[in-house]
Amino acid sequence: MKHLQKLGKALMLPVACLPICGILMGIGYACAPAFMGVPGKPTEGFLYVLGVFLIKAGGALIDNMALLFAIGVGVGLADDSDGTAGLASLVSWLMITTLLNPGVVSLVAPRMIASETNEVAFSKIANPFIGIICGIIGAMCYNKFKNTKLPDVLAFFSGKRSVAIVTGLVSIIASVVLLFIWPLVFGGLVALGNGIKSLGAVGAGIYAFLNRLLIPTGLHHALNNVFWFDTIGMGDLQAYWGGLVQGDMFHNNPIDWSVGMYMAGFFPCMMFGIPGAALAMIQTAKTKKRKATIGIVGAAALCAFLCGVTEPFEFAFMFLAFPLYVVYALLYGIFVAVSAAIGFRAGFCFSAGLTDAIFSSFLPAANKTLLLIPLGIAAFVIFYLVFLFAIKKFNLKTPGREDDEEDELKIELANNDYTAMAEVILEGLGGKENVDSVDNCITRLRLEVKDRLLVDEKKIKSSGCAGVIRPGKNSVQVIIGPKVQFVADEFKKLLK
Repeated sequence: MKHLQKLGKALMLPVACLPICGILMGIGYACAPAFMGVPGKPTEGFLYVLGVFLIKAGGALIDNMALLFAIGVGVGLADDSDGTAGLASLVSWLMITTLLNPGVVSLVAPRMIASETNEVAFSKIANPFIGIICGIIGAMCYNKFKNTKLPDVLAFFSGKRSVAIVTGLVSIIASVVLLFIWPLVFGGLVALGNGIKSLGAVGAGIYAFLNRLLIPTGLHHALNNVFWFDTIGMGDLQAYWGGLVQGDMFHNNPIDWSVGMYMAGFFPCMMFGIPGAALAMIQTAKTKKRKATIGIVGAAALCAFLCGVTEPFEFAFMFLAFPLYVVYALLYGIFVAVSAAIGFRAGFCFSAGLTDAIFSSFLPAANKTLLLIPLGIAAFVIFYLVFLFAIKKFNLKTPGREDDEEDELKIELANNDYTAMAEVILEGLGGKENVDSVDNCITRLRLEVKDRLLVDEKKIKSSGCAGVIRPGKNSVQVIIGPKVQFVADEFKKLLK
């Protein structure tokens, strides 16, 4: 679990590059609608040229998503986030994608590319899944060999300079393994994707349900690679932001699904469903804890509405009331299926928040975008009623309903006093002598402690954080929200 969580955190680095794609391409298509095939619009002039320029600028990142994943994961998984790991990951990417290119495979192992399926598999080798593998290889080689000491005659290649060399050798071995494994993995992904894709709107709902259900493990990233990125020739996200629609050619393959159907239904859930669920939690919270509950889930709901970041909300209750979280995932599945069935189409680069909803509406695949309003209202009401009923009926311990009746002291972070928050968290962890490592993802502090018995969760919660999670024996996660980076910076200063 710890390794999966570190990978999930590392993936946030390249994913953070995507919003700029959405902004650039959204503005670009708004300036140059003729570029997306809208008839009667000008194909020249300043606005048209500017629009095309911005579309291509955004596409530069979308089209190289896999490479971003390789470098981003490499840096994210490195012990000290050193750029050398990113360079090593790039070495691995260039090595593997070259050695497993169909042209090279046909020369060194012609039998492996004899079937049409295998040929397609190797033609898709430059995908985000392989990018993640290259990032892992680069980071592992960096962490293992960054302090390598060689004899004086080879001293120049000692330390970090040895990392890229070792990575190249490991990547050759990995290429040999992938030569036999990748066609099987690809075949399995194709079967999964085609199986769900053949179900149409119902398949989109099944995908959304599994996407949310796998959030606690971090395995949703693997599922996303199948449907959002070009791992099996689908790439709903890439096709959408590439300005393509059903019937167009996508990486030499005809698009045989309705572009945007695997993303659109997330918008009503994240923008409106989560605020509805948050309202139910606030209303069912104990009177003495209602104000604190508003601070926790209210802020999380606003974050989900504006930019689609849902972790502060989800982690606030998934471990407190996991059955309710399963219902939450099921509601996603229902709304994504309904959205796909009625023809609502929208897409996102980062997540399904207001920003992406606005900019994605200018792209060719966008359809019936005004349906977001009635779908959103329905999501707000249904999430609210379902959560309200479930919490009361089964006495679920959502935020504000914990058994501990004792009031918790909440620090007032006047003028964003992140130092005070970090000090209380450090004290609750047993002091700096008990902290083995500290890191952070987009919303959480991720810590490893030496003695888990010294951790005082109640003290940590008194800092004003959203919650505390103990995913492993010596692992502690403190849910803070989008401003976690500022707390992490102050926390690291206290450890020096």
